[in-house]
Amino acid sequence: MNERPWTALYPQAVSQAEPTGHASLVEAWRARVRRQPDARAIAYFDAALTVREVDEATDALAAAYRSLGTRRGDRVGIYLQNIPQFALSFLALWKLGATALVLNPMYRRQELRRLIDDSGAVGIVCSDADVREVAETLSGSSARWTVSTSPAAFQSRDDPRVFSGTERRAPAAGGDLEELIEAFRGAAVEPPELGPDDVALLTYTSGTTGPPKGAMNTHGNVLSVTGTFASWIGLRPGDAVYAMAPLFHITGSVINATIAMLHDAVLVLAGRFHPEVAIETFVEHGVTFTVGSITAFNAIHQLPHASRRHFASMRSVYSGGAPIPPSTIDRFQERFGVYIHNVYGMTETSSAVIAVPLGTQAPVDEDSGTLSIGVPLPGLDARVVNSSDLPVGPGEQGELVLRGPQVVPGYWRQPEATASTMPGGWLHTGDGAIMDAAGWVYLVDRLKDQINTSGYKVWPREVEDALYTHPAVHEVAVVGQPDDYRGEVVVAYVSFKAGESAGEDELIAFVRERLAAYKCPRAIHVVTDLPKTQTGKIRRNVLRDHGAAGADQ
Repeated sequence: MNERPWTALYPQAVSQAEPTGHASLVEAWRARVRRQPDARAIAYFDAALTVREVDEATDALAAAYRSLGTRRGDRVGIYLQNIPQFALSFLALWKLGATALVLNPMYRRQELRRLIDDSGAVGIVCSDADVREVAETLSGSSARWTVSTSPAAFQSRDDPRVFSGTERRAPAAGGDLEELIEAFRGAAVEPPELGPDDVALLTYTSGTTGPPKGAMNTHGNVLSVTGTFASWIGLRPGDAVYAMAPLFHITGSVINATIAMLHDAVLVLAGRFHPEVAIETFVEHGVTFTVGSITAFNAIHQLPHASRRHFASMRSVYSGGAPIPPSTIDRFQERFGVYIHNVYGMTETSSAVIAVPLGTQAPVDEDSGTLSIGVPLPGLDARVVNSSDLPVGPGEQGELVLRGPQVVPGYWRQPEATASTMPGGWLHTGDGAIMDAAGWVYLVDRLKDQINTSGYKVWPREVEDALYTHPAVHEVAVVGQPDDYRGEVVVAYVSFKAGESAGEDELIAFVRERLAAYKCPRAIHVVTDLPKTQTGKIRRNVLRDHGAAGADQ
């Protein structure tokens, strides 16, 4: 019996062997420097950096971070949007043997402080607009230094759609990133001996249960994913990879940025995603590959002037992070002539591990109408198991579990969570799935309460906790509800204390002051009481399935 039947579906050019050859990401980067030092490495609006310039700049930046006290094994937060300084910083940190802690720049105050405290980060790189708030938020934390930078650096176009209101601010106490590069240019950095087990990225996820946990993405994990996925999409020297996914997300970090940096491609950046800027960037830089949430592609589809011309250079387009209705893909292909391939990955799998083969259209499960997320990539073992952790047959529903070189060794300082989520080396994804006899995987149910909105994961308890701090709120339950644009949206159900009340807009604004914008409810329904079990536990599933009517059951 073939334990990996899906290999029969691989494109001919895709090797079934696990990519090997480099012990670390730094070693892989240095190999690129030797191959093509004068080729473009990063493009940002009207400017570009060559491989040699990136190498020299990151040597200098590594020396600067070392001068601030950063050592091998230290964690340093990168709190930026999709700008060159993000990629420069994580390459510089790897040259020191340090770990890049990727941080969502939409996180505010306690959200940010929680991750800094848990990781024990020694420093942070942020936008100069965030210096004051970061200093206040991290006062008394493990972070000993802050370096700031302007999103307007490394380009001169100053597109008002991206840089409106962007003014140069006073730098952080640790210095301005550009100035540090110049100050330390030519400084020597002692290269550490790094191996596949050293941690390259610390990426926080809510995982399948509980509060955020730091997934330890090793050099070996990231090399495995970038190697297999580069082969999967047929990435060629000189290709242009547009970073549609945010670099602070595992997808952006690994199969947007790192894959381009290590595989002789150009990393094309344009700041935070803007649909009009994106399609212009496709044309200007001849983008050949991108991956992003279906929300981003829907935003492009809504542009009346977007046309096939904007996608003329594209050879491969992928989307992950949220379920995609088959009709959405059909509509996009009919208008733009490109097929959006599904891809699936998790923070714990260092990004892409299941994907639709390039040039193949995903099948639809007849019973559920679900579009397949693809087949497992080379090196990955995948199976669907029942509640007893035993494999089920083709077409039977269970939980998707994964094992392979892409899967992280565990969570940062959480051995119990690691043992629970990855027993025997198998990652329990928390996703309900079926796999057919050919190896196509379909996600058919959400096993946990986690909400997936536009590819971002939202843990209901965090939103509930924010609402519970409002003086009028008695009880609250937060659920995800289907949405054609975002996949799911956050919806809250609230009951008030006796004699108290508050408006929907007031409550949404209240949450927005405390949490990132994507975590804020899109709607708040006021109910007299929330459905509960006999033991008093609020039944989110009733609200999710029946809405406000469920509160009356």
